[in-house]
Amino acid sequence: MNVQGKTIGVTGGAGGLGSAMARMLAQNGAKIFIMDLDAAKGEAVVKEIRDAGGEARFFQMDLTSEEAWQQTVNDVMNWTGRIDALVNNAGINIRKPLEEMNLDEWMTMMKVNTGSVFLGCKSVIPIMRIQGGGAIVNISSVCGLIGHKYTPEAYTASKGAVTLLTKAVASRYGKDNIRCNSVHPSTVDTPLVQQLFKSPARKAERYGEVPLGRLATAEDVANAVLYLVSDEAAFLNGVALPVDGGVTCY
Repeated sequence: MNVQGKTIGVTGGAGGLGSAMARMLAQNGAKIFIMDLDAAKGEAVVKEIRDAGGEARFFQMDLTSEEAWQQTVNDVMNWTGRIDALVNNAGINIRKPLEEMNLDEWMTMMKVNTGSVFLGCKSVIPIMRIQGGGAIVNISSVCGLIGHKYTPEAYTASKGAVTLLTKAVASRYGKDNIRCNSVHPSTVDTPLVQQLFKSPARKAERYGEVPLGRLATAEDVANAVLYLVSDEAAFLNGVALPVDGGVTCY
């Protein structure tokens, strides 16, 4: 996939899923800027990319701060002079059912899971318009496509908002050659998920819902992102791409 020389940002790039995206994009020739609160992990990912011969920078920032977004975007423009793609990957999950969650917790979920995506899109669209185009990929979830009985309602609501925000951006800014697509992973095999799977019942329910019979890997998701930001996906706009082994077929 052709991303050679492109400047691509990844929010939440210090985490397991985000770092897999950043590494894969860098391996394919992109210049990566990682945005996250965790400076130690973020700098470690950047070092790994550089040690492998890639180009990357880390920006410690609050992704719900409009001022922080503007500062980072300005710094990136001073570094490479353009922003070709943005992957809005950051998100949280307060694992409480609706009846146990208070309004502050609900609003915190919305602020991070939808607010950071809103600010990311808002911050890069003017630059992409001036330079003649760009690509935005928003990481949603299978919960952005279906009501998922194993997932808290607030998470599902926030990811559903990301799904339709993606389509709204795609429809409005396609005329500027700005493509916006979303990726919808099912449960991804991460260290945190393996901790959850110490419960045999929980492990059985998650494996049992996947027709392909396994969990998604971080690389499965990163491959989808690589495609959507590449030149080969030049006519994909407003797509909601499940990376779920068939979970949303039901």
